[in-house]
Parts: sequence; structure tokens; C-alpha cells
Amino acid sequence: MNAQLKTQVGAHAGLDGLLRARSIALVGATERSAWSNGAFANFGRLGYEGSIHVVNPNGGRVHGINAAPSCRALGEHVDAALLMVPMRAIEGVLQDLHEAGIGNAVILTSGFAEMGGDGAGRQASLATAARAKGIHLLGPNCLGFINFIDRVPIWTINLPTRLAGNVALVSQSGATASYIAEFAGRQGVGLSYIVSTGNEADLNVARVVDYMVDDEATRVICLFLETSRDAQTLAAAAQRALSAGKPVIALKIGTSEITAKSAQAHTGSLVGDDRVFDAACRQLGIIRVHSVDDLVATAGLLSQVRPRSGGVGVLAISGGICEVAADRAEVIGLQLAELSPPTCDALKQVMPDFGTPHNPLDLTGAAILEPSLFATGIRALASDPGVDLVACLFDMPTGPLQGYSEQVITEVGVGFSAIGKQSVLLSVTPRPVVDYSRLLAEHHGIAYVAAGVDRGLSAIASAQWWARKRKEHQAPHVANGAALNDARPSTERQTLDYLASHGVPVITARVATDAAQAHAIAHDLGGPVVLKIASPDIAHKSDVGGVQLNVSPANAADAYQQIRAAVAASRPDAHIDGVIISPMRDKGIELLVGIVRDPQWGLVLAVGLGGIWVELLKDTSLRLLPVTPDDVLTMLSELRASRLLDGYRGGIRVDRNEVAEVITRIGNAALALGPQLQSLEVNPLLATPGHVEALDGLTLWNVEDAP
Repeated sequence: MNAQLKTQVGAHAGLDGLLRARSIALVGATERSAWSNGAFANFGRLGYEGSIHVVNPNGGRVHGINAAPSCRALGEHVDAALLMVPMRAIEGVLQDLHEAGIGNAVILTSGFAEMGGDGAGRQASLATAARAKGIHLLGPNCLGFINFIDRVPIWTINLPTRLAGNVALVSQSGATASYIAEFAGRQGVGLSYIVSTGNEADLNVARVVDYMVDDEATRVICLFLETSRDAQTLAAAAQRALSAGKPVIALKIGTSEITAKSAQAHTGSLVGDDRVFDAACRQLGIIRVHSVDDLVATAGLLSQVRPRSGGVGVLAISGGICEVAADRAEVIGLQLAELSPPTCDALKQVMPDFGTPHNPLDLTGAAILEPSLFATGIRALASDPGVDLVACLFDMPTGPLQGYSEQVITEVGVGFSAIGKQSVLLSVTPRPVVDYSRLLAEHHGIAYVAAGVDRGLSAIASAQWWARKRKEHQAPHVANGAALNDARPSTERQTLDYLASHGVPVITARVATDAAQAHAIAHDLGGPVVLKIASPDIAHKSDVGGVQLNVSPANAADAYQQIRAAVAASRPDAHIDGVIISPMRDKGIELLVGIVRDPQWGLVLAVGLGGIWVELLKDTSLRLLPVTPDDVLTMLSELRASRLLDGYRGGIRVDRNEVAEVITRIGNAALALGPQLQSLEVNPLLATPGHVEALDGLTLWNVEDAP
């Protein structure tokens, strides 16, 4: 067994001992505490079958159990402990756990990193002590967890739901997890686990996700995130989940800017923490949602059916609802199947004369007199080769004695069971799923999502996107990493020369150190030239008069002297290497290729329009490095200005494939510069019909490691 696998198996074994604990100690148990009372009551509410111990330094009876004064005094093996002691007592309790051989603890206690300052220091010390003692910690400042499958609750408030299922909920906020779980229960979405990670001194969301990938009871993993800790582990877990066919759905709050960005680089102002997380989700196959409603609806759908990337066939009894569905599908990018002529002919045979074969399909009022039209319409839609999933829009009855509705549900069940394709019943409006509705759906074998048309269709669109990402992930691809390079370019010319060594086409350039050299170089190059100051201390040359464009060879010497004079006046402190002279380029599309290091996710690639447009439009697409040319092609298509690349209104048309290849090489070159690179920027990358060329380059390094 290799070292990585040993580490993974060891981590999983530790989480088994916590999340599937068969013996639990409540440390600091007292009937005067609502937390202690709640935690103890939850054992009975969920039907926990393991052994329960209480620890109180004063002994006596607590919760009807004889209390031990310490964990050591219990005298028997305990899998996990819930710590409900004051902050000042935590260190001593950890030592007690260690001596008692208890390797897992949930810490309710607050007063750590959430307080900032000294609290962060206390939490760091707590984590160090736990690692030294071999104790897995969940928390501090967390509500605990619930394992609904094995009925193990170390949870300190009322159970939000008791509906077991196959959706795991992992949340940095315990209270928010409770709200989400309660809503999921009302929507008929059963949970396998709730895990509240709190301050994450040890166990974090990423490690719990990694565990859930291998959990047989879990089919869908939902996340509520306030920040992205341990991004590399989360990325690896998300990739494993995609390979295993387990969707990960994330609801993340916060839009703060990257704290470790360079103010000198354009890229830093275009990349924020939330945008980086969004890019990571797109790249890793994490479905990102922006509300609790969408989180639960998407999880509810994927817990029952797995739509493929093909088209959807929709039917309803209302023409108005069909139009609502069609409009919504266009807004969210849901792929509705275009019905083939044979399918339309088949529908004409079974629909009333006033009906129209269309997708979405309006069954018309004829279905009121003839509920079997639901089954007939489902079969006809499913027969179309472009339909991978059939969605029926109808509200599930909430109680008996609803004759017509129950007839419809029977026919929907008949139709769904007769087709060999995925199918789902979506409620028309959001509705609670009562026991009667859930049991009726189970009886007829119907997958039911009660989130309403809008969120139900959005869930299907998200599932389609996830299916496409999984298909891409399973396709063979060539690794595009880059070996580390010892080069540490700092000036513009050094940066361009370095990129050229990695196969990036760069503009010809020479450095003049006096006016006579400038004159000679310009004549050698022939035609108009560009002159730019060469200085490691000046990033934005035009701000100090350090650039002259479209200079004829005859005027090159004068332009050189003007640049030197302007820069000397503006930046007398700057070290000057000379003046860079390059051929003038004036036709083409200017692109920005910027790479900046995110403190959590690593190097992030931003692609957008370059030159003067970069700050004005802020039209960029982001990905984590490394990328493939196909990734870059997708990025180019995401730009609002994407059509400019294709000769919009008689403009210049560029070769997107060539652009994508060059940008991929720039990304690989950045990776090869190692972990001290803060940013690398090519602005502009000039794309013309026959060529792609880097005209300007800039690298920035961490201050303490700058060359």
C-alpha cells in the first residue's frame, strides 16, 4: 500500500470512529445545560443503539446515568466524545481523552478563531495539541453531526429532520445546516448525514467530502461554505466524486477580493475570491447554486434520477404552464429536445385535433376527460431519439379523496414505467411533501421534486451540466503540467524571452542604451516601431511617459531621448536598463492573459480583452491552472465579447484554436516558475488572422522572494 493510500485509509478509519461511533461520552454533561439536555435527548429521538457515558467532575447522576469524574475513570473503550466544557478546560480534557484512548471529539465550545486575535492563537494551539495526541477534532464552535443511516447523533440542538435518505449535508455553519435540513425534510429529501464543521481546527469540509465519496449510503453531497479552506483537498475530493458519479452541490456565501493579490497587475483587480471559487466549481464539476431552495431542489432531483447531457421532453395539462417552462428553459440554458417528424406524427395520432405536437407538450383539457393521455404523451415523448429525460409538470396529491389527481398520478406512473429513459414529476408550484405524497410517489415508482417549475427545471439544467462535465472527465486527456524551471524573469524582456522558451510566440525586440543605437535598431527592423522604457521598477510604462508608438526609423533617436527625459522627471529613482524597440503592430484583437496566485486555490488564469479594454469592460473568464486548449476554447466562448473573435461586423477573424494553444502554453510556463510566482501577465496578446503574438509581459513575485 503506497503512502498516499495509507494516509487516506487512515483518515477514513478515523472518521468511521467518529461518524459511526458505537460508544459516546458526553463530557461536561449536566442537566443545567440546554446543550447537554439536547444532545442526550437526541440519542432517544434518533434511536441510537450504542452505549452512552456521561462525564462530570462532580460525579453523581446526570441524565439518569452514573457520571464518571473523568474519561479515564470510565474504564471501557469509547469511540467519540462531545466536549461541552468551558474554553479554559479544553486543554486538560484533551489530555484526559488521550489517556483514556478516545481518538475522536466534537467540540461545542466557542471562543476560538471566530473571535479573531487571541482566539485564533488558542485554536492553533488546540489543533497542535490534538495532532500530538492523535485525536480527530470536529469543531470547535460546532453543533456536531448526525448519521441518519446508522442513527448516530452527536448533535446539540433539536433534530431538524428524521427523514433518512442518500444526501449528505456538510456545512461550516451548524445553524444553517439545521435550516437546510429542516427544509429538505419538508421537500421530501432524505439525508444520510449532517456534518457541521464549525471553525475547522482539524476536520474540515474537504476531508468530510472525501469521506463521503466512499460512503455507500451517500449518493449526493451538498455543501454550505463560508470560505474555502484546504482547497487542494477539496479539489481532489471533487475530482474523485466526479469519477465516482457522485454530484457535489455547493452553496457558498461571500464575495471578498483576494487578499494576496498584486496591485500592480491588471489581473489582480479582475479576480476575486468568489469568482475564483466559481471557476473552480466549473472546472471540478461542482454544481454551484445560490440559494437554499436551489440546493435542496437539485439534491432532491439527483438523489432520484441522473439526467444525461441530452435533451428534455416536458409535458403538462396547461398551455400556460408549458409556455412558462419554455421561457424558463431558454433563460437557464436547459436543453429541450427538438421533436423529430416521426414523434410529431405519433403525437398527432393520439392528441385531440386542437392539440399541437410541441415540446413542451400541452396535453390540453382533453386530459381531464381522458387521464390516460398522460401515459400516452410520456411514451410518445420518450420515443424521440433526442429525449433523454421526460419531465411531467403536475402537483402530487397531498391526501386521499382527490380522485382526478390520483388517476393522473397512476397514469404518470404507467407512462414512466413503460419507458427506458429517466423521468421525473415536477410540481407546478413549490409544495411541501407530506407523507401521503411521498408514499404515493413510492407506490407508483415516480421520482418527485416538489420545488415548482422554475427550480425544478433549474435542477435539471444543473444535472445536465454535471453529466457533461462527468463525460468530459471520463474522456482521455493529455496531462499538461510543466516541470519547474529555475528562471526568475522580472523585466518585460526577460518575461517575453522566458515565454518564448516555452513555445509562446513573442514579438521581436532589442534594447537600446543610447539614441544612436535606437536609430540603428529602428532602421534594421524597418517600418514604424514602438519604443518602451526598460526598467524593473516601472510596471506601467505609459503612466510615466515611457512609451511612444508608431515611430518612424528617422525619428527613433528623438523618441528615445524624449522617453528618457520623461521617465527621469517622473521616476528619478528608477533603475533604467535602456529602451526596448519592437516592430509596430496595429491590426488585430488584443487579449489579456493574466495569471494570479489565489491564496487558497493556487494559480488562476484570467482571459479577456486586453489593452485599454481590460479595466473598462472587466470581461474575463477564469480557470484554475493547469488548463487544456479545450478549456481555453470554453473560456473564450464565455466572454461577452466572444463574437469579436469571429469577425463581428466585418472585423478581424482570428483562429480560436491557435489562440487557445498559445494561452495554454502561457499557463504551463507560469506553472513552471514555481510557488513564489505571484502573477504573470501578457497584455496584450495580439491575435491576427494568421498569427498570435505576445507583445508585453510582466511577472511579479512574493516580496520576500523577489529576484
